[in-house]
Amino acid sequence: MTETKKIKFNIPKNVLLCINSLKQKGFEAYIVGGCTRDLFMDKTPADWDITTNAIPEQIQAVFEELNIKTFYENSFGTVGIIFPKNEIIEITTYRSESTYSDSRHPDKVNWSKHIEEDLNRRDFTINAIAITPVSKNDYQIIDLFSGQKDLKNKIIKTVGSPEQRFSEDYLRMMRAIRFQTTLGNDWKIEKQTEKAIIKYSYLLEKSAKERIRDELIKIINSNNAGFGIEALRKTKLLQYILPELELGINVKQNKHHIYDCYKHNLECLNYATKKDFNFHIKMAALLHDIGKPATKKGFGENATFYNHEIVGAKMAEKALNRLKFSKKDIDKIVNLIRYHLFYYNVEEVGESSVRRLIKNAGIENMNDLLKLRMADRIGSGCPKAEPYKLRHLKYMIEKVSKDPISVKMLKINGNDIVKQLNIKPGKKIGQYLDIMLEQVLKNPKNNTKKYLSSMLKELNLLNDKELDLLTKKARIEIKKVETKKDKMTKEKYWIT
Repeated sequence: MTETKKIKFNIPKNVLLCINSLKQKGFEAYIVGGCTRDLFMDKTPADWDITTNAIPEQIQAVFEELNIKTFYENSFGTVGIIFPKNEIIEITTYRSESTYSDSRHPDKVNWSKHIEEDLNRRDFTINAIAITPVSKNDYQIIDLFSGQKDLKNKIIKTVGSPEQRFSEDYLRMMRAIRFQTTLGNDWKIEKQTEKAIIKYSYLLEKSAKERIRDELIKIINSNNAGFGIEALRKTKLLQYILPELELGINVKQNKHHIYDCYKHNLECLNYATKKDFNFHIKMAALLHDIGKPATKKGFGENATFYNHEIVGAKMAEKALNRLKFSKKDIDKIVNLIRYHLFYYNVEEVGESSVRRLIKNAGIENMNDLLKLRMADRIGSGCPKAEPYKLRHLKYMIEKVSKDPISVKMLKINGNDIVKQLNIKPGKKIGQYLDIMLEQVLKNPKNNTKKYLSSMLKELNLLNDKELDLLTKKARIEIKKVETKKDKMTKEKYWIT
């Protein structure tokens, strides 16, 4: 359907400049894709896409004549128009249908002279509407597949046969869920489209993991993240993205939880989303208990899941690597999962235990770790996200956060030792530092240059055997949190 409507769209000057410049040279030019969808939904598009019957070389010639820089570095007919402040508007030549042997890229890019052919190859009806200004507030609208009607009814439906659309690019199945999630959980996927997703869900495994990751990130960062994950499960896609999550379905927990493992993870994500926590916390909330099914022992309210945080961290690391997340993201998320299970009781746990937690998890991660615990509590059915004990722990973290938790924070360093004892750099330097750190962890007041210098004199009097023995004891104490099931990591304890 082609019509001209009087409608008010807020379109930036540079976008109109691109369209009008092409039209003045006798070419067609339309705004298409997600930005058109957003305009009809009264949203401000994040970026702008224009399509035209001009081929790439002709597009470049139009803007070079206007002294506007362009770039064309791909085989898909997309030219980037570069405006000041690094604003880039993409203009793509009309394309027609083609075969997709790799189920992602067309085997051959065929330019087309007709906008109808270009719209016919697009994924969903709501993304297949083209508009172009004809006068002030008057727009020509080309809507061949009733995309405006689907926008009004909040329906996600493929352009033409869903089997054909998905065979061209398997990731479109996941994109359907992503659109449903980001547009709002009151949106529905059209029945035939949904049936095709379920039927061909196994093909998602053939999509590039980086592309799956990017769609997953958009779902997690949406306002309906938990809904999106559940929608992926219902359409059989989740098992090809994060199969570790589905292991928790119907795995009942103990008296501290009202949901099974899968539902608990989802509820934790929902809380983190509601509170607008950062991506790392939300991802950790979703994955923090994936180690529970593998570590469960016993049944009913007294079931245990000892070391599930360690097992879960390893599983999460493997999953995130599989999805090609960056090392920085993986390290952050895995760290939160590894240390999410800590015990803190005002009367039982002292400053030294808090220091050890900080040393292991990292002071830079403590705020995120506390937020993850809040999500964990709500996801377990607890009425309060931040009880007194958790607030007191936050106070303790702030109190001891400046205390030494590594040799780097000691008031004496390796160079000081070499100078004071007049010795050469070697094994003993590290031994002295570890022994001093162990003493300072017990009593931070000992972290003074005067005290440590005096301690060095005594250590220098030890023979090699005595020094080795004392070093061994010190290192065991320093690594106690990692090597011993102390109060900070036992599953049986819980903040209430």
